[in-house]
Order: sequence, then structure tokens, then C-alpha cells
Amino acid sequence: MHLLLLLAQAAVVAPETTPAASPPATASGVVSYGPDFFAALRPNTALDMVQRLPGFSLDPGSTVRGFEGAAGNVLIDGQRPASKSDSLTSLLTRIPADQVARIDLIRGGAPGVDMQGKSAIANLIRKPGRGLRGAFGYGDLAAQNGQHAWSLRLEGSGDVGARSWEAGLVAGHPLDDASGDGDGPRLRLDGAGKPLALGAIHVRGGSGSFTLTGAAETPLAGGGLRANGRLYANAFDQNGTDVITAPDAHAETEHDDDNLHSSEFGLRYARPLGPRASGELVALRQDKAERVAADFRAPGDAELFKLESRTAETIARAVLKVQQTPALSWEAGAEGARNTLRSQTRFSLNGAPIALPAANVAVAEERGEAFAKTVWRPIGALTVEAGVREEGSRIASSGDVALAKRLYFTKPRLALTWAPTADDQVRVRYERVVGQLDFAAFVASQNLSAGTLSAGNPNLEPEKDWVSEAAYERRFWNGGSLIVAARHFAIADVVDRAPFGAFDAPANIGAGRKDEEQVTLTLPLDRLGLTGAQIRGDATWRQSRVNDPTTHGQRDITLLHPVDWTAHLAQDLPELRLNWGIDITGGWRERSFRFNQVLTTKVSAYAIPFVEWKPRRDLSLRFEIDNATRGGLRRTREQYAGSRATSPLAFAEDRDTHFGQLYYLRLRKAFGS
Repeated sequence: MHLLLLLAQAAVVAPETTPAASPPATASGVVSYGPDFFAALRPNTALDMVQRLPGFSLDPGSTVRGFEGAAGNVLIDGQRPASKSDSLTSLLTRIPADQVARIDLIRGGAPGVDMQGKSAIANLIRKPGRGLRGAFGYGDLAAQNGQHAWSLRLEGSGDVGARSWEAGLVAGHPLDDASGDGDGPRLRLDGAGKPLALGAIHVRGGSGSFTLTGAAETPLAGGGLRANGRLYANAFDQNGTDVITAPDAHAETEHDDDNLHSSEFGLRYARPLGPRASGELVALRQDKAERVAADFRAPGDAELFKLESRTAETIARAVLKVQQTPALSWEAGAEGARNTLRSQTRFSLNGAPIALPAANVAVAEERGEAFAKTVWRPIGALTVEAGVREEGSRIASSGDVALAKRLYFTKPRLALTWAPTADDQVRVRYERVVGQLDFAAFVASQNLSAGTLSAGNPNLEPEKDWVSEAAYERRFWNGGSLIVAARHFAIADVVDRAPFGAFDAPANIGAGRKDEEQVTLTLPLDRLGLTGAQIRGDATWRQSRVNDPTTHGQRDITLLHPVDWTAHLAQDLPELRLNWGIDITGGWRERSFRFNQVLTTKVSAYAIPFVEWKPRRDLSLRFEIDNATRGGLRRTREQYAGSRATSPLAFAEDRDTHFGQLYYLRLRKAFGS
């Protein structure tokens, strides 16, 4: 019923197409999609192909510390990319579609494949001897409010004998439509509903950024060595003006700057260790430096916030993989990491310095993990995946907060997949998941226009979840898929918000729970008379409960979305050499609970109709209208005179900004043999 409502109110789009021929499905859960499956799409990149896989949603991976827990759900030639900061989306965009031999969609597990806790993995197999390739892309975006943005992409790859290389440059000046950019009304009411202030908001923001990537592979000592690097820089600037017209006329302004520089260098060496075994070594280093400044001005109120931080992560990892029999494989390994953070924060009110808790800290973490996993197929229709990880770490901080502690966790996992037919599959999973601490929560932060200052908390414990999951997948027609899943999270040490002196801070607030129901649909429309068209949609519903540390009553977990959904419609018209469609991301809501404030953020549904013309396989022109629904971002702040448990509502403020439509045109030209 939920899915029918979703499709009825969306009637929308997806980057998906009906295949030219039905791929071979097997009870083992591995389905191979060759170039013929994507022929009508005339894809430019591997990303275009992955986004069209039936019943598959791209998971770019997590930005958590460490390597083991940060995996996405795409392998390239059977290997995880030896990079964390270079997203799967970027990696797949740099692989030309004509270099892809096939994509194997692995559902529920297969011997020799580490599923990384994912229910489905796409393994992209590239063609050998790919030759010299390159591509140039330019995008131009114009907004209704007169702003202008551009982006440039250059990329190339090639082979020199048995060696290969690739490089890419992405630069641009994007607009910011995700943090309140736009114009709209502002209204503040007191606890009795009487207007306290009426005004208008005018916010403009943007950034200049570049990303430089490179990688090289070479045979070495009976194996293969791959080195990759990435440099990234981004300068963000936003100016906001609130013109208050009642009860008195005045202006409030805020200027935000955020400058970020990061680098990454990674190595991966893999080689066979006999007919049934192989080994892999991974080394990774990341560095990031960030400077943030926020300046808020109003009559009688001048606030200045500054933050400088440096983080670094060094990872070493070793894995041994053994294919015992065609139906049994296992692997074992270890990972070590060192993470560091240094931050300095300053805040002043009307020129007077104000001390913030955990404003200036240095944090160091040494973490080690050993793991063992096995995948066993006792019968053709049943796959068993089991594993255990043992983690230990030491965290120490100095500066405003001096502490040291050791943490140890055991993380077992068991997953069963039963495929009674080639078209039906049932998956169940039970696992202990321990979250990675976010170093950003260790330091002070701000949102001056929303009247919030947050203290840092280096004494956080990671969140621990026992996760139970059950899913059923049915494949039908020619590339159709329906997946229904349910998950339950029994959570210990929920990371949320709690009072911290006169401020608010991230904190562990006790036990909680979260439940999710998810539906994913891929529906080819050929049988309904719309040749080459397809609808894709997914929706997730969440319910959560935790004890509020301020009121001691039950509430939702901070920042969880009750509903997320997307819907897509696309049609490929090979005879016209074009495809068209519409992508919709549903509106969502999230709430943040502070000891003296509740902040609710709502984002409207975001629709992107598009058409892409490909007169030749090496040339494409795409036009789209971003935010065709003219959606916006609405923030409602309920501010209390003191603690929410004992104080009355002082005022409620509503800010509703709309950034209008954006018109995007992209040219892409490929080169090479």
C-alpha cells in the first residue's frame, strides 16, 4: 500500500531502462548483465550502467574512520577501491561504459565475495587492454534568482604494456541549494501565538572547488600493485540578511566561511598464494585541514565564532583469502589505524570572549581489529555467511579535556540467504554493529542564525546496535524486481544531544530502538505499452524511541527521518538517440532536540526532469531543470526560556526559504581508441 501511494503521488522517474534481453538468473543469487542489457541506454560511464541495475541502489559507503566499515556496495574487478575520500560515484564516473565487460549483481552472498554487510553487491568487470581513453565535460547552471555556476571535468586513462594509469580533474563553482540558500519569510511568535517579529530572508551562497585524482597499476612480484591519490580543496562562502519590518525596522546579517583542504594516498597489493589462496595488503593515509568562521550581527548583538581543525588517519590492513571448495570460502585479517585531531575554537559576544567547553582539544586514537569470515553454500539454494570481528582501541585527549580510555568490542555477524527459485530470494541477518565515533562531535560547533552553540565532547562512547533484518526479493518480467525488507535496531549508548553546563553537546543518552520498513521496486513498462520505459522507486519508513535526557520522556532519536523516498521514470528512445525522464527525491523532515530548543527542518520534494541526446557514442548533451517543483527549506525553532522540562516556550520562529528552479546544461565528449 505504501509503495502504491508512493508511485501514485510521484508518477515519476528513474535512471533505468528495460534490457534488450533477459539476463541469466541463477538460484545462487548472481546475475550477470553484459553490454547488450544497457545498449538502448547508450551509457556514457559505468555509473550510468550501475544506476540501471534492477533492484539495486548504489551505496557510496560511509565516511567513518577505518577501512573495514567504510565500504560501499560496488567492487571493481572483484576488489574494493583502496580509497575512502574518492567516492564510488566519482570512481564509476571515470570509467567509460565501453570499458565494462559486464556487471555481476550478487544478491545475498557468494563464496569468495566479502559482502561487507550489504544485501547486494555489484561487481564491475572491466575489459582487458582498454587502450587510451579520455573525456571532457562542461556543465553550465543558471538559477532563477540570477546566480550562475559552472563545472569542468577532464579525465583520461591508458595502458603501457601490463601497466595502466588514470587521472582526473574536476573543478567548478557550484551553487548552494542545500543549506538555506534563497529568499522567503521569517516569522517569530511568542508562547501565546502573538507576533514578535516579522521579516524577510535573503541568503546567497556558493563555493569554488577542485578535485585532482590519479592512480596507477603495475605487476609486481607475482601480484598487482595499485597506487592512488587525491587532492581536494573547497572554499564555501554564504551571506544572509534578515530584514525585520515589525515591530521595529532593522537588519540582521550573518557571514559564513568554510575553507577545507584534504589529501589522500593509498596503496593496495594483491597476489595469489597458491591455486586456492590469495593475499591483500592495504595502506592508506588521509589528512584534512578546515577553517570555519561565522559572523552574526544584529542591533546590540555581535557574535563571532571561529574554528580551526586538523585531522589525520593512517590505516594498514592485511587479508588472507582462501577458496576451500567451490561452495566454501573464508578469509581472515587484521587492521590497524591511528587517528588524530587538533582543534581550536573561539567565540565572542559583543567583543567579550566566551569560554566554550572542549573548545581547544587534541585527540589521538589507536585502534586495532582482527576478523574472520566464511561463506558456505551447503546446498545450491542456501548460502550461509558468518563472521566475527574483535576490536580494541585507546583514545586520549588533552587540552580543555584531559582523559584516556580503552574500548573493546566483539562484533559477530550471521546472514542466511535462501533462493528456492531463480526469481525468489529470502535474506535474514543478525549482527552487532558498533558505530565509529565522529571526531566532529569532539569539538565545539555553531549555527548562529538559529541561536545555537554546541560544546564538544571527547568522552563519547560509540553507539552499539544489535541489528535484525529480514528481506524478500521477487524478480519478474524482463528486469523487474520487488524487494520488501524490515530491520530492528536494539541500540545501546545512543549518540544524541544532552545538556552540558550552559550549553548543549553530543552525548550518550542511554538505550533506544529503531525500526525500519523498506520497499524497493523496479518496474519495466513494456508490457504496459510504453516501450523502453521503466519506473524505479524506493521508500523507507522509520520509527525510533529514546529517553530524552532533559524531559525524561520518550521521543524520536535526533535527526532521523521518519520517511525517505525516491521515484524515477526514464525512457530510452534508441531510434532518436535520446533518453528522457524525471528524478524525484521526496520531501523529508528531521528534528534536533536540545535542552532549551527543538529545531525542525523540512525539505520539499525535489524534482529533476531531464533529456539527454547522444548523436554519437562519444558525444552527449544533457539538459535538466533542477528543483522543477520550486521546493525549499523550512526551519522551525521552538525556543524555551530555559530547560524544556521546566520552562515555558519563549518563542517559535519560522524561516521558509525557496531557491527557485535551476537550469542545467552539460556537454560530454569522449576521446580515444
